[in-house]
Amino acid sequence: MDIRRILIVAGLACAASVVTAQQPALKSGLDLTAFDKSVRPQDDLFRFVNGTWLKNTEIPADRPVTGTFIHLTDKAEADLYALIEELSGNPNRKPGSVAQQVGDLYVSFTNEARINRLGAEPLKPTLTRIDGITTPAELARVIGELSIVGLPGPVGGFIDADAGDPTKVALYLGQSGTTLPDRDYYLLNEPQFVEIRGKYVAYLEKIFTLAGRTDAAEAAKAVMALETDFAKIQWTQVESRDAVKTYNKVAMAKLPVDMPGFDWIGWATAQGIDKTPEVVIGQPSFFKGFAAMVPTVPMATWKAWLAAQYITTAGPYLSQPFVDARFEFFGKALSGQQEQRQRWKRGVQAVNGSMGEALGQLYVAKHFPATAKARMEVMIANLIEAYRQSIGELDWMTPATKKEALEKLSKFKAKIGYPNQWRDYSSLTIAADDLLGNMERAAQVEHKYQVGKLGRPVDHQEWLMSPQTVNAYYNPVKNEIVFPAAILQAPFFDFGADDAVNYGAIGAVIGHEIGHGFDDQGRRFDGTGALRDWWTPADEAEFQKRTKLLVEQFNILSPAPGLMVNGELTLGENIGDLGGLSIAYKAWKLSLKGNASPVLDGFTGDQRVFLGWAQAWRLKAREQYLRQQVMADPHAPAEFRANAPLGNIAGFYEAFGVKAGDKLFREPAQRVKIW
Repeated sequence: MDIRRILIVAGLACAASVVTAQQPALKSGLDLTAFDKSVRPQDDLFRFVNGTWLKNTEIPADRPVTGTFIHLTDKAEADLYALIEELSGNPNRKPGSVAQQVGDLYVSFTNEARINRLGAEPLKPTLTRIDGITTPAELARVIGELSIVGLPGPVGGFIDADAGDPTKVALYLGQSGTTLPDRDYYLLNEPQFVEIRGKYVAYLEKIFTLAGRTDAAEAAKAVMALETDFAKIQWTQVESRDAVKTYNKVAMAKLPVDMPGFDWIGWATAQGIDKTPEVVIGQPSFFKGFAAMVPTVPMATWKAWLAAQYITTAGPYLSQPFVDARFEFFGKALSGQQEQRQRWKRGVQAVNGSMGEALGQLYVAKHFPATAKARMEVMIANLIEAYRQSIGELDWMTPATKKEALEKLSKFKAKIGYPNQWRDYSSLTIAADDLLGNMERAAQVEHKYQVGKLGRPVDHQEWLMSPQTVNAYYNPVKNEIVFPAAILQAPFFDFGADDAVNYGAIGAVIGHEIGHGFDDQGRRFDGTGALRDWWTPADEAEFQKRTKLLVEQFNILSPAPGLMVNGELTLGENIGDLGGLSIAYKAWKLSLKGNASPVLDGFTGDQRVFLGWAQAWRLKAREQYLRQQVMADPHAPAEFRANAPLGNIAGFYEAFGVKAGDKLFREPAQRVKIW
């Protein structure tokens, strides 16, 4: 799960006592029909819990992956569809109301006849604007202008609290420019990458032809060559994870001096960010390299690349030939998806992506019970207390660093379910007969909202995910953990189940998010969100020693032939998983307050914590999806997230009697304990 960014329920972060949830133990919360009893849990807990499900489950043709997260996402999607259908079916929608905006946006997406009749026509104004570029200065302005309507440029950015001073807002800029999932897709010469590059060029030629270009083949090759040059100067995924190396504050006025060749001020002015005095550059060498390319690359190539970016971005909102071309490459070739998702599902996705909090407000009113928030508060309090005790007991950390760690822990803030303040979309104009225009105006409203943060106090009420998102995150610059409403459902959070499985599932998710505050990058931020080194040299050396061993544990894992997990790329998530599950188990033990846990469905409470963990990671993926994940995603494949931490956790050995010779057994010297 994507785990990077998080408000607090008052008093939870400094809780010094353990709270006991007041709910009856009704059931185990385990789906026994999914178990494969021919597999020993000591050898493969993931398949012991999910083996029968894996054997009997076919990945839906319109998905590259299926499993727990997807099932909950589908449920949230169906819930949103019902809300949208109700709004779009109301003939008396008041102009400018949420009902009118949501309803007409969905209607504009589902009006296939009109969309197909228009063909490439909606593209023409912007393609004409691109084709009219004659100078590098104009190129910079157009790139800036198009970023306002959602077009990715050679560099991208976001706005958040400043890691150098979290009381202020900062503009962060990072490398971009490539379309394939990772730079290695352009640079490696293994057959699968050569094949993908060929299919990408074919896709470019197809969309250029559909858009009416007569030089489609030549333009496609030029775009591919330019993106390959971008890839050559991009930092790797591992390098771009480094919180210190990617924090480089530069005066806006110095960008043209330090990185000549590109009209940075013209670019910034075009999108309204020129008044911010400083920016944080993620990959300085890329920025310098890109700027130097601008005057040397033919203008025709730049224009072809911009056109390709625009057509690709607009593709989902155009006629069926554009939609099909996009699916053939991004769906089939890159992810292994066999069929396109139904139009209503894509329509829900479009509305949700454009007006997420407007839908979220309706969603939580109908689908999020107040009891869920109350029980989450209890669990978070117990997880915080378990972390506090665990940090206090660490035998490898000196008192000085422990003090700082506990201080950071005491300042954690938690957001549960949904925001206290909802976004205002009243400035968004939606027309029932203008799909692409609607999406571009929605992007403009989002851009204005984001840019509006500059020069203002940090908004600690803001959420970076909508409530209907099946995920969670940690934000280091705000030191907050966030749990949207949609993830607070079974099998992560089962209201009718005994708490052992809940602690193994949502409890471990909570622990994972807290753990990000102490992973290889999160540990570099203090309790205020400031990027500050609060470690003694000895403690940092010991931390590096332990994380190196964790990297090695994951480097040997292979989800498909010739494909190996990158232990460095996934290190932060792996630390989050190891700490999250370890602390969740400890928190569950504390929640019992010395009382015995019942045996349910033949499993002890200790066992059910770990079984709940493995159940939460139920997932089956196509090989293309796995390859893309391993190359570009900081999360390891699900089966390894389920199994790999277990050999490091004493509670797992005790719960299942794991001994030497069992496949999940690790020699004591090879076990990793960090938090």
